[in-house]
Amino acid sequence: MAWTLARRAHGMNPSVIREVLKLAERPGIISFAGGLPSPKTFPIDAFAEACQRVLRDDGAAALQYGASEGLTRLREQVAQMLPWPVDPARVLITTGSQQGLDLVAKVLIDPGSRVLVENPTYLGALQAFTPMEPRIQGVDGDDEGPDPQALRDAAKSGDAPRLLYLLPNFQNPTGRLMSESRRADIVQLAAELGLPLIEDNPYGDLWFDAPPPLPLSARRPEGCIYLGSFSKVLSPGLRLGYLVAPDEVYPKLLQAKQAVDLHTPGFNQRMVSDVLRDGFLERHVPGIRALYRAQRDAMLAALEREMRGLGVQWNHPAGGMFLWARLPPGMDASALLPRAVERGVAFVPGAPFHAGQPDPRTLRLSFVTATREQIELGVARLAAAIADAQQARAA
Repeated sequence: MAWTLARRAHGMNPSVIREVLKLAERPGIISFAGGLPSPKTFPIDAFAEACQRVLRDDGAAALQYGASEGLTRLREQVAQMLPWPVDPARVLITTGSQQGLDLVAKVLIDPGSRVLVENPTYLGALQAFTPMEPRIQGVDGDDEGPDPQALRDAAKSGDAPRLLYLLPNFQNPTGRLMSESRRADIVQLAAELGLPLIEDNPYGDLWFDAPPPLPLSARRPEGCIYLGSFSKVLSPGLRLGYLVAPDEVYPKLLQAKQAVDLHTPGFNQRMVSDVLRDGFLERHVPGIRALYRAQRDAMLAALEREMRGLGVQWNHPAGGMFLWARLPPGMDASALLPRAVERGVAFVPGAPFHAGQPDPRTLRLSFVTATREQIELGVARLAAAIADAQQARAA
């Protein structure tokens, strides 16, 4: 039988990261590819106790259909967690923050409309936006974030863009932290241009030395939609996220969610709400930070030791889960990947994270799921693969 696919289906592409993870599943491969939190950080005992309490005290409601907006108690807890005054009525509980991106795309993007993103940006956002058939345009920047002049030029280069998507805190893929001054500039410019901001913040609690500056949404709540997640601080498997939206767009986001899944699983919401009682995150998250900081330090030390003389560059993220590297001129990270896998190490090439013209020399390294010993051995293997590739080019 011949199935006729919708036009938007032809724009859907498999996740490059998922394809790389298949390679990383081979025996003996050390993977720096995945964006997975360390299982060491999952509060299994706390969830076991919460599961018993929820089923004992509220089991019938937990297993029943629920409100599309989310559990009232959890929405109130989310509002209290955020560092600016938030009305719980503006909080929508989502099935992971990825669903938040999907809802934003459906409500704000028409075919042919312009969407601005950081360059590079989160691959999952590009996947969520693409089926709506927009024209996605990257905005270049530096270590502090998107360049304001580049943003102004992009915004004025055609019809008014529908939105600007940003990850200010320890961005995926680069690990970049947007500075205080850059946040102020971006918010001021967005207000001047009437440009809605979509602020995605799954990594903001994973700081190592100092907390990040105030969110963009705290500076201009009426012009921002804020996306958050419990995946990086509690468990990704629960698929629990949230968004905060202005009155003008909240009802439509809610209606879009109703069309997708009616509501986020009520049992999961009640378990997370139970775990959040009595300041659990304040006790739990510092341990995640300490673990990830030690693993970041191990990767930085291994890079300094193993990459000497190879011409590789990398940044020093102040939080999050990722490090961004750049190969020497003439090299291509996608071409390097098979050679690295042969050596027993995997990473994610940086090209798919770019909107428009990619930088083929870039690559993303995740430091949070490998042990210190694996990090040291994996970086040594990666350095050997780079050296092999350089010798092959010189031959």
